Amino acid sequence: MREWKTFSPADIPCLRVLGRTTDVRSPLTLFWTASGIELNVKASELRVLIEADYGNFEPWLDILIDGARTQRLMLQKGKQEICVFRMMDPSVTRHVLILRDTPAMPKDDQTLLQIHGISTDGSFEELPSRDMKIEFIGDSITSGEGGCGAVGEMTWNSGCFDCVDNYTFMTARELNAEYHVLSQSGYGIFCDWRGWTGGAMPLYYTQVCGLAHGSRNEALGAGTDWDFSAWQPDVILVNLGTNDDGSFTFAGQWINGNEFLDPMRLNPDGTPNAEDLGHVEDAAVNFLKLLRAKNPEAQILWVYGMVGSRMMPTLVRAMERYLADSGDTRAELMPLADTLPGEFGSRQHPGYPAHAKTAAAIAERIRTLRLLNA
Repeated sequence: MREWKTFSPADIPCLRVLGRTTDVRSPLTLFWTASGIELNVKASELRVLIEADYGNFEPWLDILIDGARTQRLMLQKGKQEICVFRMMDPSVTRHVLILRDTPAMPKDDQTLLQIHGISTDGSFEELPSRDMKIEFIGDSITSGEGGCGAVGEMTWNSGCFDCVDNYTFMTARELNAEYHVLSQSGYGIFCDWRGWTGGAMPLYYTQVCGLAHGSRNEALGAGTDWDFSAWQPDVILVNLGTNDDGSFTFAGQWINGNEFLDPMRLNPDGTPNAEDLGHVEDAAVNFLKLLRAKNPEAQILWVYGMVGSRMMPTLVRAMERYLADSGDTRAELMPLADTLPGEFGSRQHPGYPAHAKTAAAIAERIRTLRLLNA
């Protein structure tokens, strides 16, 4: 009979932690979408002890074995042991990914997902190194909203997200990259889709996960400063601007009975107000400066266009200003192909075909940039 052992994540030296978190590994807190663990194991059975909590939006979990998603789970409150696999050939080494499928949920102070222990009757094997590190920064598209659910389904809940059928996962897989994702639905460069200036991703970039609120997340270190020296990306990919556009699109409207508190302005002819566009442009320039200050060697690739492209002229001006002021030669703006009929998922968001198309284009551009800068 094979010996059964239980390990804390902190006690497995060949375990790779994915996504921003704190130095505490026992238990390991997963704050962001696509955060989790990666390991190689040679065993007949593997189990993971997790703890979840929520007030409104339950966290979901993905389990992948040798690149194939074998489980997608809606988690219940409290501690629960999940069987990753069993009755497998113990002589074969298997690659396991366990990922948080849902974003940080800033409107749910009780949100929690932790890994307490990993149990197996086998052994953990060394993980091969990755070819590069990529940091993705975005909104609902990057969070995978609409990746799960029927086309035409418009209900917003935590089950509509998918971090696997997602351009971030696909790009990282194509490039053999280790990656982090920092994304939040509805957030933008200067404001969120309602025009609220607190819904801007640059405001939270220097924190571990400033979007995770409440006393427990505060005690877990979500709002502490991120140690940029601990994980320096080779490529930073920013996909922001869609919600800034939305703040003009829905300006002055009532959505679900709520009027926007701080709407962006439209001109009488329906075009965006130039002064408010300037706010978006300035915010983009400042964010580029912040990204470079914290990541001096990274290639910065700003992409935009999967769901409309009205902010493209504003982003072009922002990138041109930044390049002229800084002399930076390792930053550029890349247009993305729009999501076409037949490529949508739920909630009028890009579905699998659109994410796959986007991932292929981004991976090819990153390969080219790395060759140019070699």
